[in-house]
Amino acid sequence: MNWLDYSIIIAYIIFFLGMGFFFKENKNSKDYFLGGKNLGWFPLSLSTMATQLSAISFISAPAFVGLKLGGGMKWLTFEFAVPLAMIFIMIVIIPPLFRSGVISIYEFVEKRFSTSTRLILSIVFQISRALGTGVMVYTIAIILQAVLNIDFIYTILIISIITIIYSWQGGMKAVVWGDAIQMIILFSGLIICLFFAWNLLQEHGGLTQGFEPERLQVINYNLGIGEGNEYGLLPMLIGGFFLYISYYGCDQTQAQRLLSAKNEKTIRTLLLANGLLRFPVVFVYCVMGLMVGGLVTLAPDFLQDIVDATQKNFPEEFAANGIKTDLMIPVFIIKYLPHGLIGILMVGILSAAMSSLSSTVNSLSAVTVEDFFNRGKKKLSSKKYMMLSKSAVVFWGVICIAAAFLFGGSKSAVIEIINAIGSVFYGPVLVTFLLAFFSKKVNHIGMNAGIIIAVLVNLILSKTIQEMFHINLGIHIFWIWLNFTGVVITLIVAYTVSFFSKNIKIKNVSGIRFSVKRSDFFIKEVYILTLFFVAILVFSFFIPTIFKQL
Repeated sequence: MNWLDYSIIIAYIIFFLGMGFFFKENKNSKDYFLGGKNLGWFPLSLSTMATQLSAISFISAPAFVGLKLGGGMKWLTFEFAVPLAMIFIMIVIIPPLFRSGVISIYEFVEKRFSTSTRLILSIVFQISRALGTGVMVYTIAIILQAVLNIDFIYTILIISIITIIYSWQGGMKAVVWGDAIQMIILFSGLIICLFFAWNLLQEHGGLTQGFEPERLQVINYNLGIGEGNEYGLLPMLIGGFFLYISYYGCDQTQAQRLLSAKNEKTIRTLLLANGLLRFPVVFVYCVMGLMVGGLVTLAPDFLQDIVDATQKNFPEEFAANGIKTDLMIPVFIIKYLPHGLIGILMVGILSAAMSSLSSTVNSLSAVTVEDFFNRGKKKLSSKKYMMLSKSAVVFWGVICIAAAFLFGGSKSAVIEIINAIGSVFYGPVLVTFLLAFFSKKVNHIGMNAGIIIAVLVNLILSKTIQEMFHINLGIHIFWIWLNFTGVVITLIVAYTVSFFSKNIKIKNVSGIRFSVKRSDFFIKEVYILTLFFVAILVFSFFIPTIFKQL
């Protein structure tokens, strides 16, 4: 990197500090955590995608497709369940939550079950989100250290301090508009990498010269049970369906965006946009990974640079596994892109990391203040509320950074670690909301037991969690199934315990009707997303044939 690249990064940092100042006028909780409830579908949809399609996706997803042993275009199967999940969320999940007027979605759980259920769910969210974000920040910092020779401690400080400042100042409006801008920067970076990788591949003989044909295969029919059985069609559809419903509808990080919308029509539009746009964006990720991975095979000096960076910065992993595949994209950027564009791409990586971190600290702060300080009949004054909210932003920013070091040395692909952490919790969280909406037979004792037991069982079943703590139980279940097992176990335990504790009074949420009518499924958004679901399945089936013709 030279002066031009650093100038671009400095200008980007100054811009985001200024944006936090621009949105600093927040008078109350609705302003600070819900953006005044007047945000439109366009910034919200970009923000929704930016939070999940983060720096880890920019770096780790292409590495999975292009270099990881057993990887390839099967990463696209992650997107199959998204359109179906968006339909379920817009019809079943969001209407009762939006109409309830809550800020922390876990407040709704208290209305139906109990304070203890709310706190259990809130703590589950805070732990899982802080750990997942910590993994992301650590990984980005350590990878940027490997390619820029900047100590990862300074990179962590750059990412975290700038993010905390503009989130602290501007609240939800700064987070959403920051995410929207960062998503545009990130996608521009994807296109730039795609363009240069394509031209370089043509110089080395074409797209299909540098990788194994099996990397083109998208659809696999394994069941996700047993050693090496991953990314099968059935587990990705079933497990992915429950994962995305819970993540987008029952996770405070995403639900807070939906609750910030002007009205339910805006929510349906942004869910439609998310359901339609995610697949094309991830497809670009995957194609870029395929091209850059092919270039690694065809250009020995490129491979050697990755080897050198791995050996220098990840000596233990180099000794155990060879190259650090997550270094592929950063090394490609530094090696092959001209100055100026290097700065833009580094900004893209930083912006994606900041997007995820800003969303996390804002949501964790909302949950902390609402669930632990502003609960009950006695509410905080506006002044004290804002003081606690801004303090919570700083607190959770520090916690996320501290959590980064816990999983820094894991052997698993980073993007899989993050998804595996979430999958332990998503099923129980989803069931809690569904039962809060529709069940009149489950009490808070049964619900609490269902959440705790399902999480514990999922922790035991999770191979990724076992690896983190150096435990081997000989269980080989692909982690995406944990979203399904969490749902089933929670339902069984909740109903069983409630049946044997019938003396416990069951609360009802007054003032809001919860019902799903047949006519709800006959709206244009449902038709569009259903057709899109079929289209991406058919397209994915023919991807190997299409690429072989190039």
